[in-house]
Amino acid sequence: MTRKAAASQASVLLIGETGTGKELVARALHLMSNRDSGPLVKVNCGALSESLLESELFGHVRGSFTGAVANRTGRFEAAHTGSIFLDEINSTSLQLQIKLLRVLQEREFERVGDTQTVQVDVRVIAASNRDLWSLVKRHEFREDLYWRLNVVPIQIPPLRARPADIPPLVRYFAKVYSDANNVLVSRISREALEALESYSWPGNVRELQNYIERAIILSEDDTIARQHLPEHLFDSEVAARLTAPVVGSDAQELDDIELAELVRHVVQRGLQVAEPSDSELHSQVIDQFEKELLAQVLLRCGGVQTKAATLLGINRNTLYKKLKQFGLDQSEMTEEKVE
Repeated sequence: MTRKAAASQASVLLIGETGTGKELVARALHLMSNRDSGPLVKVNCGALSESLLESELFGHVRGSFTGAVANRTGRFEAAHTGSIFLDEINSTSLQLQIKLLRVLQEREFERVGDTQTVQVDVRVIAASNRDLWSLVKRHEFREDLYWRLNVVPIQIPPLRARPADIPPLVRYFAKVYSDANNVLVSRISREALEALESYSWPGNVRELQNYIERAIILSEDDTIARQHLPEHLFDSEVAARLTAPVVGSDAQELDDIELAELVRHVVQRGLQVAEPSDSELHSQVIDQFEKELLAQVLLRCGGVQTKAATLLGINRNTLYKKLKQFGLDQSEMTEEKVE
């Protein structure tokens, strides 16, 4: 989708949890487009107040407000012939959204305190770690701006939904931080890698990057081992995976409180997690736990697998595989089946 979107001039909306790599996708969109010779200007909309953000985006003229001692070029103007990446677009005010809509539709704006119209040729890439449509329904985000931004939406899955990405990311970060610290750490123990692959990653790739940097610093030889990683990766894999935050409108309706109730219900049925050292028994108990929880979640969601996947923080394909693995037929999800 990134390759296809890059070939167009359409606005792109990147949706994903914090730390999934939205900025990397924005950079890829720019570099694969015919605007790659122009600038890529990045703005974190959540890092500035409304008044400062307006000046940052559109610029200002001298004397337009207290502290404006000189004319200033805004980010949209600086991005002319290139792309502008508006991160955390969900944090902008309704008033500012009106001005953003005009730029998207008319490709023009006025600097703060000025009457002269500035024309720009800019491709807009926006990103949000919240579901914008749910904000539209609550009148916290303008619907007209939503449709202008959401021409090509790209959903970036959380790291827990793509565990196959973890080994190459570990290798990459290990090389980066080995070079930065003038050491050579090129291996990871099987126990450490399995813990990384089973963890829920609420902080996504950014969290993984943090842990690998720490492991490189603490490692005494060429191998990342258990003692170089946070202990909760080994002790709380299941609880962390089941209670990790999710993004989407369904998550607003089926929140973590309900999920916590489901987990308590399953545990009260007598399922106990074995000590991680007993790997075979541990795996069997985890499978039993996951099967029971899947049945409970599907029941609560009325058999709607999309909602069940969102509540559990996994993608739909992963849910399908789990249902097949455990022999759970959706049509059989009745009270008699799970109680």
